[in-house]
Amino acid sequence: MELAGLKVLAFVDEEFEDLEMWYPVYRLREAGAIVDIVGPKAKTVYHGKYGVPITTDYAFDEVKSSDYVGLYVPGGWAPDKLRRYADVLRLTQEFHADVKPIAQICHAGWVLISAKIVQGYTMTSTPGIRDDIENAGAIWLDEEVVVDRNIISGRRPPDLPAFSKRFVDEVISFSKQQAK
Repeated sequence: MELAGLKVLAFVDEEFEDLEMWYPVYRLREAGAIVDIVGPKAKTVYHGKYGVPITTDYAFDEVKSSDYVGLYVPGGWAPDKLRRYADVLRLTQEFHADVKPIAQICHAGWVLISAKIVQGYTMTSTPGIRDDIENAGAIWLDEEVVVDRNIISGRRPPDLPAFSKRFVDEVISFSKQQAK
């Protein structure tokens, strides 16, 4: 339980990719983390692309990045909605400024692009947004998981085991550095 009592924020909106939301959330919780699900409205049910529901703990404007050791952005169609919220962009930029781990998979790179934090990074994503990643100034690789400084990126659901493990490992490493 290396992350016992530590908090990770996970963004959500309608049409998240079901596996990409739940798999990393469960892995983080297995490591002891408290994962707060944060969306446009608190205590609201949102549905994945395949109908799996998730209920938010808080709304975007109710949380502070300083209360968390990491940020998770799942893929699906939700990132196209998420990147339109000023609070999502602000929070993402705050996590980045504090060099906290930020994990994104599949289409979630859109949120980081809109937050203007990917220039000069090496990343992966679903091939469908490769051009977006490159046009934002990042180098795109076709690998199951890519870590560059504080950004952990993954391609798609088949990569979730490697991606989720690496995100958990990066959050553990960050929390140990903070404890020193």
